[in-house]
Amino acid sequence: MDLRKNILTALLIAIGFILHQVIPGILGAMKFDIMLSVIFVCLLVNTNMKNILMTALLGGFITAMTTTFPGGQIPNIIDKIITCLVIYMIIKGMEKYKKNIIFVGFIGLVGTIISGTVFLYSASLIVGLPASFKVLFLGVVLPTSFFNTIATVIVYNAVKVALKHSRIEMA
Repeated sequence: MDLRKNILTALLIAIGFILHQVIPGILGAMKFDIMLSVIFVCLLVNTNMKNILMTALLGGFITAMTTTFPGGQIPNIIDKIITCLVIYMIIKGMEKYKKNIIFVGFIGLVGTIISGTVFLYSASLIVGLPASFKVLFLGVVLPTSFFNTIATVIVYNAVKVALKHSRIEMA
């Protein structure tokens, strides 16, 4: 595994942590999960399976520690692991489009919807939801997915420029 790419993943997750901290809780004490945008960029930059697992666990544990959702710690970890594995399969299945900006936005949109659905479903089973699944999906997951589509493209472009200047090759 390339040490520079691991360091890049760790730095991106740290940036995601900071952004996740400053996003306020909204409907039902849930937050827009900006960490997902950073996670998706990590997965696009380094598609090594060890990086996928490291990104999923780091992202899951950090969002679990900073969640405003009562009892949302375990659902955060579950959703990041499942989301990272599904997004990994999508990226691998559509490898030739990986550097296409529309595909990057697609990953942000679909990945956030997957993550939000898994989070809500697992939270409903483990601790219950403060509102109905439908209300939380429409009020939090969908707006977050549109926000993360744009955020993922912005973060991806910034990382692409940084990698170009540091002469690190994307996977």
